[in-house]
Amino acid sequence: MTTLLKRLFLLPVFAALLAANSSAPVRYTLDESNSLLSAKVPFFGLSSKTATFPKVRGTATIVGSDPSKAEIDVTWDATAITAPDSVTLGRLKGEKFFWVEQYPRIRFKGQGLAMTSATKGTITGQLTARGVTRDQSLSVTFDQDPLKAGANAPITFTAKTKIDRRQFGMKSFQLVVGNKVDITFDARIVPQ
Repeated sequence: MTTLLKRLFLLPVFAALLAANSSAPVRYTLDESNSLLSAKVPFFGLSSKTATFPKVRGTATIVGSDPSKAEIDVTWDATAITAPDSVTLGRLKGEKFFWVEQYPRIRFKGQGLAMTSATKGTITGQLTARGVTRDQSLSVTFDQDPLKAGANAPITFTAKTKIDRRQFGMKSFQLVVGNKVDITFDARIVPQ
């Protein structure tokens, strides 16, 4: 068999291997030092205040051939919340807001990635804060196509959503603090 015929024979084998790899799940770990959640809320209707959650852990799984099988499980340490001033920080950690002594963790567990373009999509799941769990969708923008990134490439993304804080039992100071909270999660995941 000539060299050219051998190469032609091997092409379908290589194509089958590549196809098999794209359907294999790629498991990721959250890069904690490059991940941060921020929550921005209107303040007196004139400005806003932003709190951040710098301590986070999580995992993700992406199946290139079937994004509906994607999974993400992220937990933020609510006790590590930061705020622009000590009064706001005290209130956020207290019983009327996150009540971190009673509920030290916030968690998002999502399943299913619906891609709307090569780098944008939606993840659906459940958000738990202050002991309350609600269905939540995140709009996600990736730095690259997550379905084609492969098993060796880290992925950076920004996930955004909006919640009504009252649905999580945070009903205080409604004349001062807005009820709608814009959440942004900037993160980097690395293959395990």
